[in-house]
Amino acid sequence: MKTSPDIVISTFDAQRLEALLDSLHGNDFPGREELEAELARAEVVEPEDMPPTVVTMNSTVRFKVLPGTQEFELTLVYPRDLDGSGGKISILAPVGSALLGLSQGDEIEWPKPGGGMMRVRIEEVVYQPERAGEYNR
Repeated sequence: MKTSPDIVISTFDAQRLEALLDSLHGNDFPGREELEAELARAEVVEPEDMPPTVVTMNSTVRFKVLPGTQEFELTLVYPRDLDGSGGKISILAPVGSALLGLSQGDEIEWPKPGGGMMRVRIEEVVYQPERAGEYNR
């Protein structure tokens, strides 16, 4: 199994994420290099061309951190959209960065805070803005 599955992001998400990374100073975000590498290797498509099973920004995704069996269902958001509800995860969180651009069934190894690796598997993209016709969110 590949540790880095192919990822797809929209032009809209790519532009916003690049602006977000540009706004961060130095080591404000420990996973910066990993997220930048993911963005650099991603296939970038127009929002209207996004496959319906890909995790995009503002998607709600059901996933597991392996080898555990507990499932999580969270919405991937920009840091400004976190609200303390517990139902959202920032793109700047390690698991958040790992989710971006993956498709249902994909797994990826991602660095954990403090060292080591975790494996994340996408079980289902419950909601995706592009699939719902929301291209400019």
